[in-house]
Formats: sequence, structure tokens, C-alpha cells
Amino acid sequence: MDDITAPPRLTRLTFHGPLSEDRAARMVRRLTSPAGPATPTTVLDIGCGWGEFMLRILEALPGATGVGVDLVEEDLARGRANAESRGLAERARFVQESAVDTSRGPADLVLCLGASHALSEARPPEHTTAALHALRRLVTPGGRVLLGEGFWQRPPTPGELAAMWPDASASEFHHLADLVDRAVAAGFRPAWIETASDDEWEEFESAYQSDVEEWLATHPDHPLAKETRDRVDRHRDMWLRGYRGVLGLAYLTLVPVD
Repeated sequence: MDDITAPPRLTRLTFHGPLSEDRAARMVRRLTSPAGPATPTTVLDIGCGWGEFMLRILEALPGATGVGVDLVEEDLARGRANAESRGLAERARFVQESAVDTSRGPADLVLCLGASHALSEARPPEHTTAALHALRRLVTPGGRVLLGEGFWQRPPTPGELAAMWPDASASEFHHLADLVDRAVAAGFRPAWIETASDDEWEEFESAYQSDVEEWLATHPDHPLAKETRDRVDRHRDMWLRGYRGVLGLAYLTLVPVD
């Protein structure tokens, strides 16, 4: 196979989720502000991917160190390369391992952005509660957790569920108020509650596949074209016919209760 013409993967994404530059900048300022109770010196990023948000935290906190944990080596390698190019290689580590029952931490700032499934082998929606309890264990007293977690913006219809991923269920996610209640029950207070906008979702979903769509337009007869076409068409259908306007993503800044 010609690696030069192989399908690209996620090259148009800055963050692996519906997160705008403006919102990311606001969250970084909020989490690193000296006006807060304590300035973080240790950061743990669960299901980090290439850890872009963690790297921005470290850029804002020159004395801090961070560890990103993920299973996908390709993403971790991207994170290491980005850290190297930005002079953060000595302060940012990217490790390939499971986060279930992880012994890493506690850390002053724990990030878990769209990756609660990485902390538990429980099935949805129980994995959210299990992840919240794991995050409570992983954060230092006086620290912060930034959790990015899915929720239903409204109850999905049977037709929408049928268009989503296999075995999608109306019980798979909580509604926003219930999600926040579970964070409180796990030992947190919600210091900040915000949700991804429609624009952020459209930017993410378009960037998620745009590099592959352009590759398919110029390589229609490539040996990998059919399986790639099937994959991206299936994902687009899941989004446009399934969870668009139905699935939300909440960004919760959580403070552990003493």
C-alpha cells in the first residue's frame, strides 16, 4: 500500500470534540487563574488523545507538569510531537495504557473530555457514575476536574436511535440536570456548567471527516476507498439522521468536597 495516499486521519481537528477556540481559551483562563483557590502544578488527562487542551494548560502554567493517558498510540505520538515543537516535552508525558483503576494521580487538575468510558468497564449509563467516583479519587483536595460528558438535549425518537450507533438506547445518557446531580452525589460541587453549541458541533463533525472526504474525491479507485467511503457515510448518517440536535456535550468544572 502507498502510505502517501492512504486515508488521512483527524488532521483537521484541533480538539477531539465540539470545543471552539474561544471556549477553550476561557476554560484555560478559568482553570489557571491565580485568583482561584490554588494554582495547579500537576495535570492528569484521561483519554487524552493528542492532549491539546492539556498542552494549553501547561503553556499557561510554566511550573506545571502533565500526564496524558490513552490507548491509541497514533494519537499519543501526535501529542508528543506537538509537545516537542512547543517546548513542552520535559513537562508533558503521553503514556499508552488503560485508565480503568489507574494508579496515576491524584492531580491538581484532572481532565476527562469526552472520555468517561476510559475510566470504567461498566455499560452506559452506569459508566458515568463510575467515572465520576473515579475522578473524585484522582483529584487532590482543593483541585479541579474538567469533565466533558454527553447528555440528551431532548429524548431521542425511535427513528433517531435507529440511525445512531449499534444498540443506541434512550437510557444511554442522562439529561443535563441528572448528570449534574450525579456529579454532586459523587462528592463534587459544580463550579461551572456550560454546553457545546450547535456551531461547535458542526465545526467538529465537519472537521472530523473533511480530510477523508477530500481524499475520497481524489482517490475514488484506491484499494481502501470503498471501506473508507462506507465508514464516513455511516458516520455522517449517524450525525445528521441520529444525534444532531439530540446529543449534547456538557463541560462541567467540578470542585471536590472536603
